[in-house]
Amino acid sequence: MPPPSESSFVSKKEGWKTASKRYNNNFEMEGVGMNMIKEKRKRVMVVVDESIHSKHAMLWALTHVANKGDMLTLLEIQNTPSSNSNENEGSSPPANHLVTSLGTLCKACKPEVEVEALVVQGPKLATVVNQVKKLEVSVLVLGQNNSSPFLQCLGMMSSTEKFVEQCINNVECLTIGVRKQSRGIGGYLISTRWRKDFWLLA
Repeated sequence: MPPPSESSFVSKKEGWKTASKRYNNNFEMEGVGMNMIKEKRKRVMVVVDESIHSKHAMLWALTHVANKGDMLTLLEIQNTPSSNSNENEGSSPPANHLVTSLGTLCKACKPEVEVEALVVQGPKLATVVNQVKKLEVSVLVLGQNNSSPFLQCLGMMSSTEKFVEQCINNVECLTIGVRKQSRGIGGYLISTRWRKDFWLLA
């Protein structure tokens, strides 16, 4: 049976049922709180956008957090259109090309994980908090980028780092910020409510 088309991917929550050899994923992160997740089947949410660091977070969640039978939810948050644009263009649904392509990539990499793609319009932090509660998310994964040297000298954070910090402090589930290290160093820096910039070589 051929795989579903990209146009049907977002609306279908059950995911594909293709058999495949499972990735070796025995990694456990007691140091960052993963041992707190007790349910046999969990929902993992990743906030995605066009940035490379969000894609790194998505692939990290797929290989390190999501297991066979788990649900991986890709959430893209779009700005709410202004009233003027609604009057001129009508109430057209938000575009879902990004989450559709990323969802297809996830299913190709790890078919035994269920994948759903959501596009929601609204304020970024409030949307994440509401969707985590509504969908009963177990783990939220967010991509982080490195602050510019200028911001680092001033002791300031980038807008992405601020958003991740807000989610860690306000979202009612285990929230993990993921930053991919440079090629020379390798691994990832992981931040949670209990640890900040915890280095994982895997």
